[in-house]
Amino acid sequence: MIELYSIKDAAKIFGQTDSRLRYWMQSGFLWPSVRRGGQYFYTFDDLIAVRTAIELLDSGLSVQKVRKAIAELRKELPDGVRPTSKLRVCSDGKNVVVMKDDVAYEVESGQVVMAFALSSVHSRIAEILPMRPNQDSGAVPQLVDEKDEQTQRQELPSAYQLFLHACSAEASEDFATAERYLRQCLELENSMAAARTNLGNLLHRQGNVAGAREQYDLALLHEPNQPEARFNLANLLEEMGERDMAIAEYRHVCSRSPDFADAHFNLGLLLAEVGGKAQAQEHLGHYLRLDQESEWAEQARSLMATA
Repeated sequence: MIELYSIKDAAKIFGQTDSRLRYWMQSGFLWPSVRRGGQYFYTFDDLIAVRTAIELLDSGLSVQKVRKAIAELRKELPDGVRPTSKLRVCSDGKNVVVMKDDVAYEVESGQVVMAFALSSVHSRIAEILPMRPNQDSGAVPQLVDEKDEQTQRQELPSAYQLFLHACSAEASEDFATAERYLRQCLELENSMAAARTNLGNLLHRQGNVAGAREQYDLALLHEPNQPEARFNLANLLEEMGERDMAIAEYRHVCSRSPDFADAHFNLGLLLAEVGGKAQAQEHLGHYLRLDQESEWAEQARSLMATA
């Protein structure tokens, strides 16, 4: 038998919001590999990937680099890895390796961006999700037959498949095809907030401000705490000259998703423009704690020096 963990379980285990993990699933970044009765569940292998993604993103790596690292990790992990395994997952910020006895160091600096033992994830599961009978919150991991699990993990809803096709088309800059897939996806599952957000981005790119705003609003109707939709809505409001509303939306993102660096940067920039110098300094400083090396970091330092 194999233990399964719901999205809510995983959010509790790693101190994340449900909406962040759902967005990862809907955007094709990282998803639970098992589907049962219309719901999705993580295996222990999946939880290792989630833990890795969180730590690499928190260390400042881009989503693209983390996506590649997770793909490497899945290749490295042995089949049927168990919580009692003495393996360690390590990364130098470029590569992810699985080791038995030692830690992988980056050759020149000796820096380890991320390293953890698989047993530490199991300990965290035991701490956060103690086995309690008659619990109706869904916190107790579900058990399924491994043969059934292998069949279930191959199943994906057609709406989700269309969404992934849209993401692929957008990555290839085939925006017309991406929009077509997104609209087909929403015809099947109109509550998929990530699809609404991406469609809003495409419409915004086309100059369809009203259409983009409608999609962001619909995304937030279904996922009120999805930071990407709210951040993009704030950008749109700022472009439309609705600064007070834009500031409110940026503040909401910064409050609910404090590691959303771009929200802090944009809010700091906007506050500096409207005369809120002290608060601008606060958010630009927060941005620099999250990003110290990009071209935007240099701009943030310049703004702090003059704000």
